[in-house]
Amino acid sequence: MKTKVRWAELLPREFRERLAARPLAYLPLGICEPHGQIAAYGLDSIKADYVCEEAARRYGGIVAPTLGYQIHEAGYHASWLVSEVGEGEAPMTGVPPQALLYFFLYQLRAFVNAGFRAVVVVTGHSGGNQADLRLAADAFRRRAGIPMWVGSDPELVEGMYAGDHAGKYEISQLMALRPDLVDFSLRRLEQEPDAGGRLALGADAEEASAELGERILESSLARLGGIVETLAAEAPRSPLGPISYAPVEDAWAETLAAKASWRTASPYPGQRVVPEGSRWKPYEYL
Repeated sequence: MKTKVRWAELLPREFRERLAARPLAYLPLGICEPHGQIAAYGLDSIKADYVCEEAARRYGGIVAPTLGYQIHEAGYHASWLVSEVGEGEAPMTGVPPQALLYFFLYQLRAFVNAGFRAVVVVTGHSGGNQADLRLAADAFRRRAGIPMWVGSDPELVEGMYAGDHAGKYEISQLMALRPDLVDFSLRRLEQEPDAGGRLALGADAEEASAELGERILESSLARLGGIVETLAAEAPRSPLGPISYAPVEDAWAETLAAKASWRTASPYPGQRVVPEGSRWKPYEYL
């Protein structure tokens, strides 16, 4: 049996023991979104889950419950959806940026108040989301004093592999982790009426392989090992909590004040135009 590392599966004694050995929380983030006709909607969550769980087994720490909802209809995402998915069916677990970022800050507070002294956030859904998550995390860190690393899985392998959406990079990872969730024979559906078409499948997806996926995942874990050790060295020697709501609200006010720079806001500087009437047309809020 594999060592239990998930907070939700640990008994109180087991949680205390792992926390004492390495008081570091991992937060996997993903989303359900189209990855072509051939692959499961939850690819992003599956790869983030694996990287966090395996890192916790190798390097210590505890994996927090996965956040499977993220931003996907605003900012740079809107024009991407128009070009890659179109106006048809696209089941997604998308939420507005202000909802995600505000909730994220309270997740960080929960980690501190549970006794963690360092945090690793790995998002399998990327392209720009991670920049806004870092913005919010930095605002929280300045108030709580907790070291954090916040990034996407492609950032863990920069210089070695190029990230993509439902292409050779992502599909290879899913083939390595869950080959039962990839079926290339379903590409025939791209030509069927009302099936959704290509559904954002990458142009080089046919080049994917489980072997490549394993190499990508091992490279991600090797990099993450160094990150964990750095955070452990920077972590406070004693618990930081409890933290009240007030510092979180202050961090949110700072994050919101920087809204003009959010990659996930609508509009953001340099955003491509979305056609009038599109279901993905960016919206303003607040």
